[in-house]
Formats: sequence, C-alpha cells, structure tokens
Amino acid sequence: MDEVKKASAEKPAGAQQAGQQSGGRVKVPARQALGMLLPYMGSKVLEQIKSVWLIVLYLAVFQVFVLGIPIAQASVVTGGIALVILGLAFFMEGLFLGLMPLGETCGVKLPQRAALPLMMVFAFILGVGATFAEPAIGVLQAAGSSVKPWDAPLLFLLLNKYSHFLKYAVGAGVGIAVIFGMLRFLYSWSLKPFLYILVTILSAISIWAWLDPNMAYVTGVAWDCGGVTTGPVTVPLVLALGIGVSRVIAKRGSSEGSGAAGGFGVVTLASAFPILTVLALGMFLMGNVPRPMPAEQFCAPENRSRVVYLFASEEELTGYVFKNAPLAARSAYFNGDPALRTGWLSRAAADETLAARSFGSTGALKTWALSGSVADEERIAIYGSREAVQQALDESAVAKTAGVDIADLISRNVQAAAQAILPLSLFLFIALKLMREKLGKPDETALGIVLAVIGMSIFSIGIELGLSRLGGQAGEMLPSSFKSIELVQQRQVIRNFDPGVVRDAVMPDGGKVTFFFQTDRAGYVAVPYDSSAYDAATARYVNTPRRGPLFGAIGGIAVAILFAFVLGYGATLAEPALNALGQTVEDLTVGTFKKSLLMQAVAIGVGVGIAVGVVRVVFDLPLVWLLVPPYAILLFLSKISTEDFVNIGWDSAGVTTGPVTVPLVLAMGLGIGGQVGVVEGFGILSLASVYPILAVIVVGLVVTARRKAALREAAVEKAA
Repeated sequence: MDEVKKASAEKPAGAQQAGQQSGGRVKVPARQALGMLLPYMGSKVLEQIKSVWLIVLYLAVFQVFVLGIPIAQASVVTGGIALVILGLAFFMEGLFLGLMPLGETCGVKLPQRAALPLMMVFAFILGVGATFAEPAIGVLQAAGSSVKPWDAPLLFLLLNKYSHFLKYAVGAGVGIAVIFGMLRFLYSWSLKPFLYILVTILSAISIWAWLDPNMAYVTGVAWDCGGVTTGPVTVPLVLALGIGVSRVIAKRGSSEGSGAAGGFGVVTLASAFPILTVLALGMFLMGNVPRPMPAEQFCAPENRSRVVYLFASEEELTGYVFKNAPLAARSAYFNGDPALRTGWLSRAAADETLAARSFGSTGALKTWALSGSVADEERIAIYGSREAVQQALDESAVAKTAGVDIADLISRNVQAAAQAILPLSLFLFIALKLMREKLGKPDETALGIVLAVIGMSIFSIGIELGLSRLGGQAGEMLPSSFKSIELVQQRQVIRNFDPGVVRDAVMPDGGKVTFFFQTDRAGYVAVPYDSSAYDAATARYVNTPRRGPLFGAIGGIAVAILFAFVLGYGATLAEPALNALGQTVEDLTVGTFKKSLLMQAVAIGVGVGIAVGVVRVVFDLPLVWLLVPPYAILLFLSKISTEDFVNIGWDSAGVTTGPVTVPLVLAMGLGIGGQVGVVEGFGILSLASVYPILAVIVVGLVVTARRKAALREAAVEKAA
C-alpha cells in the first residue's frame, strides 16, 4: 500500500482528483490490487506451511516406509491438510485484523471507564467467548466416538450427550483464569502462590479420582483440556487485554512488584483453571451415572433405567447398542429373545421416524446391516429376505467407497465457526459501544472477522478430513511395531467364497494352520484363513490383513517411544509461537537465556512428554502416576527459582499446544488406545505440557547459577 500512496502522490493534481473517491480513497484496478494481494497471501500461506509440513511429512514417512503401511484415502488426507494450511492462514490474518485490535482497545479503555467489578465481568465473558472460538475445542468434543459407555460411562456422558457442558466448563475455567490474570496485572501479584494452591488442589483431586472407577477416566480429558485452551484465539486475546491494562497502569505510574511483568503467567492460569472446572463438572454428574461394567451387563434390561441417562432417548440407546455392542450384548438387551431383537429391526426398517431416532436414517440402518458384525437373522429382518440381503451385498461390493457429504461438511463447519466467532466479536463491539468508544478502522475489523469465520470453517473441514485422519491412522498403525494388528482400512470382501480352497500348512512344532491362495499383481499370495470371517449363508469371506510385530515386543515398544519423542521434538521446533517466545525471553534476560537454548529445552521437554504419554497408553498406566510426581518437583523448583523464570517456564507449555499439534496428538493417542485395548487414550497432551515446564525451569536455574558465578568472578577480579 505504501507504493500505491507514493504513486498517487507523484500524479498531477487533476489525475489525483480523478482517481480519488469521497474520503480520499484511491481507486486501484482489480489486476493491480490482485498483484499486490497475491504475494502477501502467499507469504501468509507459507508461514503456515512452515509450521505444518515437518510433522505431516514425518508421520507419513514413518507410516509408509518404517511400518510399511500405505496411508488410507491418501488423496482425501492430502486435501484436508491443504485446507488446514489455507484455513490457518485466513484465520490468523482475521484474528490479527479483527479480534485482537478489539481486545486491546477494550483492555486500554476498560480500566479508564469501568469499575473493577465490571472489569472482572468483562474479563470472564471474554475468556468464555475466546474458548468457544478455539479451533481445537471441537476436536476434543469429536473424540467422544471412541469411548464406550460400558467401559467409562461418565467420560462417555461428558464427550457425547453433555459435550456442550464440557465446553461450558472449559470456557468457565478460562474465564476465571482471565479474571485472576487481570488482577495480577492490576496488583502485580506473584504467580507462585497461584501455582502452589492450584497444583496442590488438582493433584489431590486427581489422586482421589484415580480411586473412583468413573472419575479415573475423566482425569485424562480434564488435564488435556488445559492444553486445548491455550490456542491461537485465547492466548492473543488475553494477552491483548492484559497489555491494554498494563499500559493504563504504566500511565498511572504504578511502581509495584514485577510479578506480572512482561505479560507472562496468564497462559498458565488459562491452562490450570479449566482442569479444575472439568473435574468439578465430572464430580457433579457422577452421582447419576452407572459404574463401568461388561457390555452384556450394561445392556441387560434391569439396568435400562440407569444407562438410558447417558443418551438423549431410549431409541438412541437402542441404535447405539446395535451399532457398537457385540452380538452377545445385543442379545442381552432384548432379554435373550431373538424374536424381540429381529422384530425391533423390522419395525425400524419400516418406520423412518424410528430409524432416524436410533440410527440417524433408514439408509444408515441398511448400511449397518451390511457390515461384518451383523448376524444373518438381523440382516434378513432389515431387508426382508435372504435374496434381498444377497442383492444388497452384491451391490455394495461393486459400489465405490462412500464419499464425503460435502454439503453437510461445509454447512456444519461454517455454522460452528460462525457460532464461535460472531458472538465473541459482537460482545467486544457492544463493550466498546457502552464505553462510547469509536473503532479506529471499522472496515478493517469487519474484514478481519469475516476472514476469521472463513478461516475457522476451512480449518475445521481440513482437521476433519486431514489431520485427525492422519493422526488417527498413525496411532492405529504404530502398535504394529510391537504387536499384530488388523489393517481394517485394507479389509476386503470376497464373494462366492469356496471353503474347498482352504489348505493346511505344518508349523515347525507340528501344529497346523489353515490358509488359501489369492491372486495378486505379483502372482499368488498365501492368505491366513479365519473360519469366523466366513459367512456360509451369503458365501462371503471378509479378509482383514494383519501386520506385526515388526520389531518384536521389546524392540517394537522402543521404536514406538522413539517415534513419539521425535514427533514431539520436531513438531515443537516447527511452532512459530516458540520462536517468538524464545526471542522475547532472550530480550528480557539481556541475552543470558539464549533463544536457541529455550527452544531446545521446550522441544526436548515436549518430546519426552509425548514419549511418556505413549508409554502410559501402551501399558495402560494411571495418568496420576505420571503427572503428580513431575508437578510436585515443579513446585519445589518454582520455590527456589526467580519470578521471571517461573513465569517463562510455566507459560512455555502454552506454545506446545498449537492448532496443529492438538488434533494430531489427541487423534494419535486415541488411535493407539483403540489398538491396544485401553478404555481411553487421553493424557498425552497433558504430559506434553508438564515436561517442557520442567526442562525450562531446570535450564533457568542453571543459567541463573552461571550468571551469579560470573558476577562473583568479575567482582573478585575487580577487587584484585
């Protein structure tokens, strides 16, 4: 734009007048405007590519070349990742053009125009609204599909029926954190008392929760919520508000302590309070929730009145049981009477309303009937006859893989983005209006809000199609390094299968295994035969390839741990926020704490945290065992550290939970958990947050000790 202004100034007066509109604006031809915008847009997209490409490439290379398993639906995943990059570019530009100026303006004007109670109300609402606008909060809610209600009823309730309550709890936690953050700015309170109180309370609740069979499974998602909140919306907005308040304090000539100097510490509070509010929500709901139990017992009619509480209706419960419970549990649901079970399916196939309430639609019911877990009598009940079942199976075998419902995908994500961004923007506009403050650049702000909505919509679509699928696949395939797993994505249905082709093979110990030959591009391939995969009624054999263990039990686990460490280390170094934090710390410490040293400390800490998280999931270790000890050590180290390094160290965890890292790590943890048979795979994100704090504070203590030693030596030399 500077070039445009310069060119305009060099024109004759008449030309300038002809080229100007009312208000002194310059008309720029569309081609020239596009020529100026494209390089700028390209630079913004390139910024996001730099933060995404390393971790994506690493996951893809490891899965394809180390595990030897191709990426399923690679074209869809690639397109999704491209949308993530494009969406982030739009979203971040909209954030800096629209939301952040609004937040900073409110932060400057609010202390001048409003009393302290009104400021606290504003801070709380801002924290809640910022949380709702976080892209990663939707990823956390989407994780509910992997949890089974009979394994973890309370966690299932939080992630499914009451997922909106979970979002409200996280938002309330951030709102409370922003209140205390503003109070710290106003009164220069130290962060240390907050840490001592919060960590002690959280550790005590987590230890108690470990002893309760329902709360034990909520602990992981609660601690992970602390990482989800410190994303690209909450942190800049909260800091913008804090910077505004700090400027007012500086003008008033405040000379109080430096407990909140530099704006550090707010991110820590925004991570800690949501953990507390989610745990509190779990404790509030646990009284109405049944205890974990086997699937057959969960589905038994005598437990119906309690388990139906986990669902919106009994029809939804029935549909869930059919879609997710094993045949024995489905039978138990109808008191062991097959006539009742098949009769219900017949009614659902004929009644669109019942099918919609239980399965989503009649089409979804019929699609489920063709899956491998459905009994023959259930298929016949839905389709009416064996011949109709066979025809449907033949048609599904030759049909292409179901594509993505583009219209539903776009409308759903655009609506979610608008609901997240627009109310927050409206609140900030109303706040400025009530303070009788005019917005400096209303058109630029409006453009920023539009870009934020567009960007969040594109980003969310990309997460759904790309990053979540890639992370989930990486997590599901990683256990093949140390155990045999089914490659569900490569499952193949063989029609008109003849059991007469099955042969026996002799093992070294004299035992026998059965197999058959199948044609392949390379010739003939021996395929292990599983009698349970053959359906004699339809002459179909479902072949699910298996892979692993590739490196043996011990060696494979070592490979998985190394993979997790490198993933965390590389992804953290690629985070743009870490580079900015490192530069800020180097400036604040006058070069004593080098940027490169901080970046390495944080990256190593994240790598160790994700590696420990993988160990936790693989061996199904209680999360409290791995969280409480490092936090106890951190409290001691914080006690003996300076205020500056405590603030910097605890806030460093916030840069590890970016919009790319969060969905990948969550999906990976749930994927690993599903393959190794644990109830839930949460907790990796929380472990990836605690270890970088530990690393930075330890390095800070070393740097401080060296600086003091150097000062003493200089003093001795000067005295001599």
